[in-house]
Amino acid sequence: MQANLETLSGLERRLSVAVPLSEIETEVQSRLKHIGRTAKMPGFRPGKVPFKVVQQQYGAQVRQEVMGATLEKSFGDAVREQNLRVAGYPKFDPAPPAEGASDFRYSATFEVYPEITVGDLAEKSVDRVEMVVGDTEVDKTLEIMRKQRITFDTAGSAERAAQTGDRLQISYKGTIDGVPFEGGTAENQYAVLGEGRLLADFEANLAGMKAGESKSFDIKFPDDYHGKDVAGKTARFDVSVSEVAAPKLPEIDAEFAKSLGVADGDVSKMRSEVKANLEREVKQRLKAKTKDQVMQALLEVTPVDPPKALIEMEIQSLKQQALQNMAARGIPVKDDSALPDAVFEAQAQRRVRELETQQRKLIHRHR
Repeated sequence: MQANLETLSGLERRLSVAVPLSEIETEVQSRLKHIGRTAKMPGFRPGKVPFKVVQQQYGAQVRQEVMGATLEKSFGDAVREQNLRVAGYPKFDPAPPAEGASDFRYSATFEVYPEITVGDLAEKSVDRVEMVVGDTEVDKTLEIMRKQRITFDTAGSAERAAQTGDRLQISYKGTIDGVPFEGGTAENQYAVLGEGRLLADFEANLAGMKAGESKSFDIKFPDDYHGKDVAGKTARFDVSVSEVAAPKLPEIDAEFAKSLGVADGDVSKMRSEVKANLEREVKQRLKAKTKDQVMQALLEVTPVDPPKALIEMEIQSLKQQALQNMAARGIPVKDDSALPDAVFEAQAQRRVRELETQQRKLIHRHR
């Protein structure tokens, strides 16, 4: 095998590799003979199929497999010989076979990781943040837990005027210029006013309605609405309310304590456990914040030119995370074009720079 390395730009490299065709042919013949030992074909006993027949049946497939394996192995060997750290995925370009050629030739274009010199942190300082968890923090956490366990009381539903926090059962039909549109119709859908799952203007029109009432109103979709077919357009909605249920928060008592895993229902014990959990969580968050400050200081004194391939991979990873979060919140997105790459570029660059700097610190530590 022969390999020649070229520098195309700061981090971009091209590796030209030549592998003797004799090696490839030897491997192809070896694999075909191995197949022939167990091959089953009509008219022949197992293992007695003539080699030429095996070659005709499996030759193309085997050759393709050998070429792929040869490319992968030879590239890996060349990278190790050149002591390269490849960033991202290489682009392979097989050379057109020349008449009478004795080598299989290809080129691989890729980026390498940059050489990083860790800067001096002597002049940098980091503030260590501290926080004491007290009764106020425990009370706020318990209030959040109460809201997570909220129930809705339908008693008096017929006379109750809908207000923030109430759960409504609604049916609606939306049209644009008299034509129904996708996602504009629902039957007996539950919605809690103030949760933000519906458009703010839509919720505002529901406020004050009672069970059994109907109402028609116009809503203009935001210009940046995720549904491109209706973004910026005005829709007419016909809405009917079949139920208005008032929110009911659980009392902080023995039953509430038991629901949090305190078997004997001791409220004081429950508060102590909540406080202990908060202290652990605060400790972890403050540790992460301090680490983030240290990393920021390190980046400020350590110049890093991150590979474009890694930035692109990180952008796609961040985009997928965002799409998954949106889906979990009930926000449908047909495709990722609604999230431009530019939105994630700065964060992706920072994360790649952080990873590169951390790896360089580890390499220096173990030398």
